[in-house]
Amino acid sequence: MVEVKETAPITTRFGAASTADEVVADHDLRGVRAVVTGAASGLGVETARSLARGGAEVVLAVRSVEAGERVSGEIAADVDGARLTVRPLDLASRASVTGFADAWQGPLHLLVNNAGVMATPLRRTPEGREWQFAVNHLGHHALAGGLHRALAAGAGERGGARVVALSSAAHMFAPVDLDDVDFRQRAYDPMVAYGRSKSATVLFAVGATRRWADDGIVANAVNPGGIRTGLQRHFDAELAEQMEGYAEGGTFRYKTPQQGAATTLVAAVDPAFARTGGHYLDDGREAVTVDDDADPTAVPHGVKRWALDPDLAGRLWVLSDDLVA
Repeated sequence: MVEVKETAPITTRFGAASTADEVVADHDLRGVRAVVTGAASGLGVETARSLARGGAEVVLAVRSVEAGERVSGEIAADVDGARLTVRPLDLASRASVTGFADAWQGPLHLLVNNAGVMATPLRRTPEGREWQFAVNHLGHHALAGGLHRALAAGAGERGGARVVALSSAAHMFAPVDLDDVDFRQRAYDPMVAYGRSKSATVLFAVGATRRWADDGIVANAVNPGGIRTGLQRHFDAELAEQMEGYAEGGTFRYKTPQQGAATTLVAAVDPAFARTGGHYLDDGREAVTVDDDADPTAVPHGVKRWALDPDLAGRLWVLSDDLVA
C-alpha cells in the first residue's frame, strides 16, 4: 500500500494560460546560474529565454552545439544583456554526462532537467539500457548527482537551490517496473516506456528532495501540458490520431511553448516552491493526488500515488545509482 501524506495542494496565481515570461516578470534573477538541458528546441528554448529575460546566467546543455549556438544567438537578439553559454551534453552517454559535470566550476542555483525523448522505437544505449528510460531518467539522475556539490554550494550562497524535472501526464499510464526497466521480460511498447520514464522523473524529485533537503536543495517535477514540438516526431498515424482525439475531447488543451514552459518557471522561481520539494506541478500549481487505478482521461491534471511513493523512490534511486555507476 502506497502511503502519501495528504496535504492541501500548493497553489500559485498562475494557471494553464500563463506564460513563462509572466512567471519571471516580478523576479530579479541576476546572480542566478542555471543549466537547462535540451535547450536547443521546444520548451527548452522558452525556458532559457525567460530565465535570461529575468537576468539569470543560463547554460544551454545540448546534444548539438551548432543548434545550441543558433538558439543562443536568437535569444541574445531578443533579450538585452542575455548571458548565455552553450555546452555539449548527450544524456544517453555516460562519458558526456560525466564530462559535463566534472567540467562545471563554481556554484549552481538551478538545474532544469528539460531534455527528453518520446515514443521512440526500441533502442538501447551501449550499456543495454532502454533508450527512453536512459535519456529521460538515468541521464538526468547522473547529471544531478554529478552537479550535487555545485547545487549545494549554490544553496549556501543564495539560501537554496532547485532542481526542476520535466514529467508528463503520461506518467499516469505506467508505473516504474524496477524488475524490468529495460523491457527484457515484456514486449516493448513505446508509450508504456515513455510513461514509465516519466513516473521515474517524479520519483527522482521525491528521492532527491529527501536526500538533499539538508543541503538546501529541493527538487520538483512538472507536467508542461500538451505542446506541439519535435518531441512527437516518433508518433505513428494511430498515436497521432489518438492524441488529437484527446485534445478534441477536452482531456487536455494544446499550449504554446511559452505557456508550456510556465510551470517549469513556477517550480524554478516561485517562492511557494523555494523550500519544499517532491511535488508534481501541473498548470502552475501542485496537482491533486489520485488513486493508482484512476482513469487518466478523467483526471488528466492529477498525479498517481505510485509516482509519489517514498519507498519506491528510494529503491529507484539505489537502482539508478547502480545503473549509472
